[in-house]
Amino acid sequence: MIRIGMAAVAAMLVLPAQATQSAPGCVVGRPAGGDVKAYAATFFPKASLADLDALVACLGDPDPAVRDDFAFTLWSEGLRGRHLAADRMRHVLARLSAIVAGPDDAAGFQKPFAVLALSEIARADRVAPYLSEAELHALVGSGAAYLRGVTDYRGFVAGEGWRHGVAHGADLLMQLALNPRLARADADLLLAAIAAQVAPAASPSYVHGEARRLARPVLFLAKRSDIDDAAWAAWFQSLHPDDAPRWKTPHTSAAGLAAVHNSSAFGDALYVAASESQDPQVRRLAPLAAGLLKALP
Repeated sequence: MIRIGMAAVAAMLVLPAQATQSAPGCVVGRPAGGDVKAYAATFFPKASLADLDALVACLGDPDPAVRDDFAFTLWSEGLRGRHLAADRMRHVLARLSAIVAGPDDAAGFQKPFAVLALSEIARADRVAPYLSEAELHALVGSGAAYLRGVTDYRGFVAGEGWRHGVAHGADLLMQLALNPRLARADADLLLAAIAAQVAPAASPSYVHGEARRLARPVLFLAKRSDIDDAAWAAWFQSLHPDDAPRWKTPHTSAAGLAAVHNSSAFGDALYVAASESQDPQVRRLAPLAAGLLKALP
């Protein structure tokens, strides 16, 4: 996480008169009345690039009230309220992409919240396109690489709040999966990243809704006409148990139990959603999800 000395604050950030200083570590002023949505409408139109960089730094703050309730909420309200110009979003896109591609911070908060902030950039482009095809493809690559590379599986920790790297990565992939400009090659990148985290060898049993979050981008990708039945069958087959030791005697090891639990939760989430869908493209996934569940020991 980027830490900014208090001596530099005055030079880089002038706090609005109605704001109060946040907890140490985040130098972005917070609204005195606590109305983040209204504050976004005044903060972003006047924000300099340094202000935006400071807000990005706040996404890694160890205090969940700063990181989640304020910094991410302010960012989300700013983009959903369309208070940022395209050049400003590109600036933050570059900053967030560098964080997501970089090493983990010691506390483990910065990258999961950077990727969650990227999901809002992906949503903004879906609602009102401004990224070039190359930029969109690069964002797909960043998101897929991040999700594949998650090894910190902490979700909610009392007193610390959320990290939730798998779920936040899936949220970015969901926004990308919804984008009609996404190429088939991009869809394949997303599906490969999701498959890598359905039941990774190093993960514990997911207990914070990760399986349902991973299922959501798959359901939206199923609406695509360029992914045929054979491709879907091959993708689901890649999720079936293999010859790894954890699958040999899954009920005698923590790794095996986690693999069965996580695969079951993912298969259940897809089966229920696909079965209830009115879209025939999505309903194709129901028997494939059932096949995954039947293949589990």
